[in-house]
Amino acid sequence: MDPVDLQLGNKNLWSCLVRLLSKDPEWLDAKMKFFLPNTDLDSRNETLDPEQRVILQLNKLHVQGSATWQSFIHCVCMQLEVPLELEVLLLSTFGCDDGFTSQLGTEGKSLPKSQLHQGLKRPHQSCGSSPRRKQCRKQQLELAKKYLQLLRTSAQQRYGSRIPGSGQPHAFHQVYVPPILRRATASLDTQEGAIMGDLKVEDGTDVSISDLFNTRVNKGPRVTVLLGKSGMGKTTLAHRLCQKWAEGHLDCFQALFLFEFRQLNLITRFLTPSQLLFDLYLSPELDPDAVFQYLEENSDQVLLIFDGLDEALQPTGPDGPGSVLTLFSRLCRGTLLPGCRVMATSRPGKLPACLPAEAAMVYILGFDGPRVEEYVNHFFSAQPSREGALVELQTNGRLRSLCAVPALCQVACLCLHHLLPDHAPGQSVALLPTMTQLYMQMVLALSPRGHLPTTSLLDLGEVALRGLETGKVIFYVKDIAPPLIAFGATHSLLTSFCVRTGPGHQQTGYAFTHVSLQEFLAALHLMASPKVDKDTLTQHVTLHSRWVQRTKARLNLSDHLPTFLAGLASCTCRPFLSHLAQGNEDCVGTKQAAVVQVLKKLATRKLTGPKVVELCHCVNETQEPELASLTAQSLPYQLPFHNFPLTCTDLATLTNILEHREAPIHLDFDGCPLEPHCPEALVGCGQIENLSFKSRKCGDAFAEALSRSLPTMGRLQMLGLAGSKITARGISHLVKALPLCPQLEEVSFRDNQLSDQVVLNIVEVLPHLPRLRKLDLSGNSVCVSTLLCLARVAVTCPTIRTLQARKADLIFLLSPPTETTAELQRAPDLQESDGQRKGAPSRSLTLRLQKCQLQVHDAETLIALLQEGPHLEEVDLSGNQLEDEGCRLMAEAASQLHITRKLDLSDNGLSLAGVHCVLRAVSACWTLAELRISLQHKTVVFMFAQEPQEQEGPQERAAFLDSLTLQMRSELPLSSRRMRLTHCGLQAKHLEQLCKALGGSCHLGHLHLDFSGNALGDEGATRLAQLLPGLGALQSLNLSENGLSLDAVLGLARCFSTLQWLFHLDISFESQHILLRGDKTGRDVWATGSSPDFPAGAEFLGFRRRCIPRSLRLSECPLEPPSLTHLCATLKECPGPLELQLSCEFLSDQSLETLLDCLPRLPQLSLLQLSQTGLSPKSPFLLANTLSLCPRVKKVDLRSLHHATLHFRSNEEQEGVCCGRFTGCSLSQEHVESLCRLLSKCKDLSQVDLSANLLGDSGLRCLLECLPQMPISGLLDLSHNSVSQESALYLVETLPSCPRVREASVNLGSEQSFRIHFSKEDQARKTLRLSECSFRPEHVSRLATSLSQSLQLMELTLTQCCLDQEQLAILLSLVGRPAGLFILSISKTQQQLCVQLEFPRREENPEAVALRLAHCDLGTHHSLLVGQLMETCARLQQLSLSQVNLCEDSDASSLLLQNLLLSLSELKTFRLTSSCVSNEGLAHLASGLGHCHHLEELDLSNNQFDEEGTKELMRALEGKWMLKRLDLGHLLLNSSALTLLTHGLSHMTRLQSLRLNRNSIGDVGCCHLSEALRAATSLEELDLSHNQIGDAGVQHLATILPRLPELRKIDLSMNSISPAGGMQLAESLVLCRHLEELMLGCNALGDPTALGLARELPQHLRVLHLPFSHLGPGGALSLTQALDGSPHLEEISLAENNLAGGVLRFCKELPLLRQIDLVSCKIDNQTVKLLTSSFTRCPALEVILLSWNLLGDEAAAELAQVLPQMGRLKRVDLEKNQITAFGAWLLAEGLAQGSSIQVIRLWNNPIPRDTAQRLKSQEPRLDFAFFDNQPQAPWGT
Repeated sequence: MDPVDLQLGNKNLWSCLVRLLSKDPEWLDAKMKFFLPNTDLDSRNETLDPEQRVILQLNKLHVQGSATWQSFIHCVCMQLEVPLELEVLLLSTFGCDDGFTSQLGTEGKSLPKSQLHQGLKRPHQSCGSSPRRKQCRKQQLELAKKYLQLLRTSAQQRYGSRIPGSGQPHAFHQVYVPPILRRATASLDTQEGAIMGDLKVEDGTDVSISDLFNTRVNKGPRVTVLLGKSGMGKTTLAHRLCQKWAEGHLDCFQALFLFEFRQLNLITRFLTPSQLLFDLYLSPELDPDAVFQYLEENSDQVLLIFDGLDEALQPTGPDGPGSVLTLFSRLCRGTLLPGCRVMATSRPGKLPACLPAEAAMVYILGFDGPRVEEYVNHFFSAQPSREGALVELQTNGRLRSLCAVPALCQVACLCLHHLLPDHAPGQSVALLPTMTQLYMQMVLALSPRGHLPTTSLLDLGEVALRGLETGKVIFYVKDIAPPLIAFGATHSLLTSFCVRTGPGHQQTGYAFTHVSLQEFLAALHLMASPKVDKDTLTQHVTLHSRWVQRTKARLNLSDHLPTFLAGLASCTCRPFLSHLAQGNEDCVGTKQAAVVQVLKKLATRKLTGPKVVELCHCVNETQEPELASLTAQSLPYQLPFHNFPLTCTDLATLTNILEHREAPIHLDFDGCPLEPHCPEALVGCGQIENLSFKSRKCGDAFAEALSRSLPTMGRLQMLGLAGSKITARGISHLVKALPLCPQLEEVSFRDNQLSDQVVLNIVEVLPHLPRLRKLDLSGNSVCVSTLLCLARVAVTCPTIRTLQARKADLIFLLSPPTETTAELQRAPDLQESDGQRKGAPSRSLTLRLQKCQLQVHDAETLIALLQEGPHLEEVDLSGNQLEDEGCRLMAEAASQLHITRKLDLSDNGLSLAGVHCVLRAVSACWTLAELRISLQHKTVVFMFAQEPQEQEGPQERAAFLDSLTLQMRSELPLSSRRMRLTHCGLQAKHLEQLCKALGGSCHLGHLHLDFSGNALGDEGATRLAQLLPGLGALQSLNLSENGLSLDAVLGLARCFSTLQWLFHLDISFESQHILLRGDKTGRDVWATGSSPDFPAGAEFLGFRRRCIPRSLRLSECPLEPPSLTHLCATLKECPGPLELQLSCEFLSDQSLETLLDCLPRLPQLSLLQLSQTGLSPKSPFLLANTLSLCPRVKKVDLRSLHHATLHFRSNEEQEGVCCGRFTGCSLSQEHVESLCRLLSKCKDLSQVDLSANLLGDSGLRCLLECLPQMPISGLLDLSHNSVSQESALYLVETLPSCPRVREASVNLGSEQSFRIHFSKEDQARKTLRLSECSFRPEHVSRLATSLSQSLQLMELTLTQCCLDQEQLAILLSLVGRPAGLFILSISKTQQQLCVQLEFPRREENPEAVALRLAHCDLGTHHSLLVGQLMETCARLQQLSLSQVNLCEDSDASSLLLQNLLLSLSELKTFRLTSSCVSNEGLAHLASGLGHCHHLEELDLSNNQFDEEGTKELMRALEGKWMLKRLDLGHLLLNSSALTLLTHGLSHMTRLQSLRLNRNSIGDVGCCHLSEALRAATSLEELDLSHNQIGDAGVQHLATILPRLPELRKIDLSMNSISPAGGMQLAESLVLCRHLEELMLGCNALGDPTALGLARELPQHLRVLHLPFSHLGPGGALSLTQALDGSPHLEEISLAENNLAGGVLRFCKELPLLRQIDLVSCKIDNQTVKLLTSSFTRCPALEVILLSWNLLGDEAAAELAQVLPQMGRLKRVDLEKNQITAFGAWLLAEGLAQGSSIQVIRLWNNPIPRDTAQRLKSQEPRLDFAFFDNQPQAPWGT
């Protein structure tokens, strides 16, 4: 085509296009606004001819460039009815770059240039470039007025014909319903930019648009932040404000500017305020400086709106991105345009730090139900489908919850408009179940012709994804291809706007109509595009926190992307995705499965509250029941949601997920902004067990919605509504709803500021909640009269057991009548006593009215009220204003009120005069146990015990024992009463009146008096000593902190002779601790550190010492000679026995000599102890001298010169041995001679301990030289004295000169022990043990010489003494000719060698008869030594090999062993145990054994041989007819090996012991074995334990057992024997008359076997083991009766059987019984008394095992009573029982009565660790550790 034709063709085409567009001018206007958003459609153009107007508009589009023109042409062809030939011409000519360059025609050329750019806006210069000019005020005002009019006209044109929004409006976009706006009262942290504390959004106070700006405040920055989630309508509201201002509604503002941060982020240079307003928004026509000056002067009438603050990028530099945020910060803080109004919209979360702390926070909460209906009515106005749309919303709850988000509400309306004409009503549930499918239907609905171009949609999705990944929301023509722009415009997916980046720099930008739409399209691309693989897809399936996190690089725009991906993973979306993927359904299915798999992994993780909500949204979108069930079951039992906003949609989604959960769940909403209608989303959620809300947002509307939901939650047990603004109206709804929830157990209305009447209304509902346990009304102001009304309710309501009111606290605790106390969950913040038991015949009430401003008349009212009520467990009126009169009234009424535990009147203004009144008032109260009064500390507490008539019967006694256990410190038995009058300012003049007031209390029981912390002084002490006899027998008297002098303190010792009840006087002078105690108290004060604070009435358990000593403890006192002389003179008249315990910082030698000189004048003294007292180096000699000067001294114990103890004999005891212990006293060589001289004066020294001193080799040598002169008859301990090998050698050399030495042991290693044992007579045989002595070669010769001269040495043991083979040979040379040596043991653990030789006592046979080798390798470096041993042991009769290695170098080692066996013709015993032997070694071993014809004992146990090796050994047994003992334990005997064994056994007629335990012998093997044993008529022991012989094997054994007349022991434990086999065995065992040991444990024998055994037990039975034998009480009783009085029984074990009610009970004596094992037998307190009585009939009993039972303190009491009667008992195991600290104390008391027990195990009993440590320190034999740490016997016993 030539140029003329081309021009002509273009002209015709242009004319056709003009004619086509002239038919639809509205469509063209809409496209003009889309492609040229900054162009104003001037009304002057409307006067033109329609075609001329179209030509003008087309020219404006054409000059924008090829991309805009091509996109427009594509829109024409896609949206208008264009003939096919014309569409082809348009696309071929104008739809490409070539067509754009052609001429347009004469119409385009003839237009004047001025008409191409007509409009309102005019080009201007930058306001920063023109100089400032002087103008008069009038001109400035005129310019400003013109600019303001220009600004308003621009806004009117922009919003005049449509509703504002970020995108081109749809036909139905003419809808605007204001969302819910609520003010938030939370502080903003300006450092972090985060909202601090709870977002407390006001309830019921909607904020209108006009209320957003408070014009009355004129000072300081005025900033409003509009917070809302994505889609809540923030941007729409911002544009709505602009429209309102354009219409003249916001008349308080002259100028309004709207900026979007998504555009401001594109600015890379620093902006001034004028550049922001004029370059980026609208420029004045003239003089911008003058206009800006006017705006500055009137800045309080300027409103700046910044949309999308959450999208603002953080600043990276002065000129980098984010510099606009710096400008925004200065505007907010008032440094620029001071006084202007600033409004910003943002998603909730971490806000920029630029916001001021006083910024007003307003929440946009979307739509509630009425607003959704209003929006639908407007949307479908005048359309027939309106009613159908409303019906769909009413029936589809899920869709209704989605519509709470305005953006989703608009989408839903679009979808309903598209669906309703073609679908039956109710189809929205299936077609619109999720948000994803809602968007999917929207895309289909926006397609003009119902046809969806898949390629264009995926390409647009790729653009959307690229934008999300790069944080881009604005696109230009270079970013999107023109066909895609046209496609987006056609389907209303894209919106356009003018982007200004500077003066004269503007271009058209495109964005998706909403960020969520961009995310949806990106999700479509990820799921359907073949360009995206599975791995790339799964990277986008993540969970985001609700807080908006900021980075410097890009925005976080993918909030809903994972949700859309999850929604597209639904099976319902697969056809749609397959269509987009052009039929590739397999690829789509793979991607969907990958998304579901990622969600499954996320569901099993521990997530925060925001991520849990996001996960629920994703899972709900998938519509996968299995995934929903997994998610629901994986949620934690307690699910908290703290401090992040939640919508009704969120809660509805959570409810949907919880429907798939079986277990209950606790939901806790703390500080979460919630909409008032949110509780409606929880309707029918039956999985919620605990539900709590804490937010100031919750008000009456919230409570009303909650009241509708509560009755539908069938499992709800706890309801909490705290910190709200609920009023009487809201409470009324809840009060009506609560009776409909009978399953409620706890209700909390804390911190709601409820009025008195509202509180009373709530309490009225208590009778209608039968299972309620707690009602919390704390934090609500209540007056005194209301409080007394509540007390009346507590008295009259039968289920209330506690009312606690303290300042703001107000709590009711209730006991449901249908449940026991054990089932009640007690409140963690309220400590309740054990007296609150449902087993009581009547209700017990606890009343605590603390700090409630009660006065005397209120006390009278309260007393009258309580007298009519139930028994009171506790009444606490502390912190009120009762004063003396009120306290007196309460004290007098105490006995009438039936208070069972405590009455607290503390802090009520009681005076000293009132104390006497209170004492007189309670003198006749029989139940008073303790009275604590301290005026200084404002304490007045009465403690009560049960009334006497309530303590009768065994159940009451057990309950009383439990009360002692639980209340050890505060509660006392009825026989004791404690009066504590501490810190009351008492003086001597008050004592007489006080004692008169106390006189009435003395006859009621044992009285404990505490006068500590007063001002009695010396005069008061003297006067009190005179008055004490008139008070009767006290239990204790505390006079601490009363300012007594030393003379007065020492004078108190006279009370020992004047007061018969006084047994203990404890005095700490400096700390003024003075305590007088009697003998019945059984309790010490915690401060003394001696023992725990246990009950005083333990005497009812039988603990009364026959002769309780009196004790005087005097500490922190200067002990000078005059004071000591005075003290001893005072004690001279004291009755005995007496224990004197003194402690001071340092005791001089003179004071010590004075004290020791006084000892003969104190014949009643039994113990003198100097603890924590510094002594001089001379003190050891002074104390040692007392052993000879004072015959009554039997033991002197001095440790570290700080602790000295002297034990004295009583006058009745005869003189006997004495002991001396001087450890850690720094004794050296120079002290040895003097000390030995003093000790030699003693007649009989049993033990001397000089360990841990500084003797060294020289001192020890000197001591050994003095040994013959020292009368030691027991032990001399010289350990830890820094000695070397010289001392050990000198000891060996000294032995011949010490005839009374019987044993000496030296360890120079880490143990550092050096002990010598003596006897009273000369010893002919001595034992010497040397360990870790590291002898050198020169030492060996001295050792050998000394040994050769020690004729009495019978046993020598050398362990780890570093002796090599040559040195061993020297010592072994002595073995050949031993002078008196009987046993020589050499151990070299470092080289794994142990050698032991035994020699006969007959001197005529010097050769060894027994050789034991252990830990050696016979074939390596020990072969030479073994050869030497072979020469020495030619006539060896016993060879023992243990843990030897015959595997490495097997030929040499096994041959050596074979040769050794061949040479031992007299060998009778061979043992090879726990060793490693190869097959070759076993062959050699079998060959050697074959030549041992005299073999009588063979032990091959605990080895690991293979099958071939075992067979070789079994063959070696052939011909061993002399064998008597055979042990093959732990050998694997298969059928062939067992055949060889039985063949050999059949010839062993002399066999006496056969052990075949753990040999895997079954019933068949047992059959063959039984046949082989028929000839073993001498068999005494048969061990077949830990096999599988079963009943069949037992049947074979039962036939041959009676034919073994000598059988004495049989062990068949763990052999799978049933009751049937057990009965057969029992019948056979009856015929074994000589049976002594029977072990059948770990078999299911049952009671039938026990009954069979009990019919006739062997009369010589010594051991009976039946643990874990499935025995019941009947079987146990039958065995007990059969064993009763057995004269030979030594051990019995019935562990791990159910003996409840059938415990052992012996009526006759069992003289030899040593051990009873009853572990885990379910023994409880009811049967323990019979059991302990049986123990007393076993005089030889040593071990009692009662672990893992149900024993409590009563059982401990019974055991403690019998402990002193069991003289040989050594161990009691009580682990894992129910013994408390009280029971442990009782056991300690029992041990103190005198017992030989070494340990009582108490691990894992309910005893606090600190209490256990104190008990352990007082009684070391109590062991609370997990491991068995048995204490050594006490030193000196």
